Amino acid sequence: MSDEKEVMSRRRVLSLLGLAGLSLAVPTVLTVSDATISDAEAQAAPPAAPAAGPQTGTERRQERRIRRTERRQERRIRRTERRQERRQGRRERRMARREGRAERREIRRTGGSSPQ
Repeated sequence: MSDEKEVMSRRRVLSLLGLAGLSLAVPTVLTVSDATISDAEAQAAPPAAPAAGPQTGTERRQERRIRRTERRQERRIRRTERRQERRQGRRERRMARREGRAERREIRRTGGSSPQ
C-alpha cells in the first residue's frame, strides 16, 4: 500500500480533486436548469422572450445609440414643426396688420366719411 501512495503525483491528486468537484457541480447545475425550464413552462412564457433583449454589451450599446438617434430625430422634427407654426402665425398677424393699415389709410384718403 505504501508503494501506491508514493507513486501518486501531485498532478494526479489535483486532477482527482478536480473531477470530484466537477461531479458535485454538474448535478447541481442540471437540477437548477431543469427547475428553470419547468418554471418557464409553468409561466407559459413565449419561447422568443429571451431572444427579445440584447445579450451582449455591443448589442445593448447599439440599441442605446438607435434609441438616442430616434429621440434626437423626434426632437428635431418637433422643433421644425413649432418653428413653422410660429412663422405661419407671424405671417397671418402681419397680413392682418397690413389689411388694417390699408383700411385706415383708405379712410383717411376719402376724408373720414364712410359711404353708407
